[in-house]
Amino acid sequence: MPALADQGLYLASESTFYRVLKANSQLNHRGRARAPKSTPKPVHTATAPNQVWVWDITYLKTSVAGIYLYLYIIMDLHSRKIVAHETWEAENAEHSKALLRRACLSENIAASASPVILHGDNGSPLKAGTVIALMEFLGITPSHSRPRVSNDNAFAEAIMRTAKYNPTLPPQGFGCLYDARVWADQFVQYYNGEHRHSALRFVTPNQKHNAQDVEILKNRASVYQKAKAKNPHRWTRGITRNWQPVGATSLTPIDPYQLEKTIKKSA
Repeated sequence: MPALADQGLYLASESTFYRVLKANSQLNHRGRARAPKSTPKPVHTATAPNQVWVWDITYLKTSVAGIYLYLYIIMDLHSRKIVAHETWEAENAEHSKALLRRACLSENIAASASPVILHGDNGSPLKAGTVIALMEFLGITPSHSRPRVSNDNAFAEAIMRTAKYNPTLPPQGFGCLYDARVWADQFVQYYNGEHRHSALRFVTPNQKHNAQDVEILKNRASVYQKAKAKNPHRWTRGITRNWQPVGATSLTPIDPYQLEKTIKKSA
């Protein structure tokens, strides 16, 4: 249109040209560049352990500037239990495959009737062809985040942040791979067995994974009810703390505002 205008010609508006092209099925991508496509949001919900796993890799500093070690973690979405972990000197598909085998052996996935979904980001060590092939062999369904959307793997990002900001992590870095592995083992033992997770009503991941949280939270609720009966004036709203076990856990929870907008549009 600008070229025609320079010649003193005006045929129609740009929107008219697009409308005519669309009516004649000519409004298509025409070029060598790959046409943009939308990637669906990964939506997975776990109602019990070993239904959905998440995994990620983070670097650990060493005492030598520019040299890093790499911590691999696979975590159960429902219980937050770290089902497998290891530290290596490099990121590659072979290490990812070794961790996958370890996680399946630890959780006896081969004997599981339902397949496990394993969600990760788009890093090459987590989505290499050999890694995907091993997942299929083990009966694991691969899932990946959308490009450049870190929130799609928020649970894995959270556990990595917890690890890297743990007060036991040496600020000067690790002297060797052995030291890093000893620290990682101690961190995972603490996290699974001692850390009372706020999102799990303050039970440990091991307790949630082994379904011990139901009895524990029932006892807590009883303690609070007795305290309320003893001093009712201290409970101004008439209710105690919620000690109901956490049910389903979604990888990417539905945004209520976005849901409301969608409903309004459909109406």
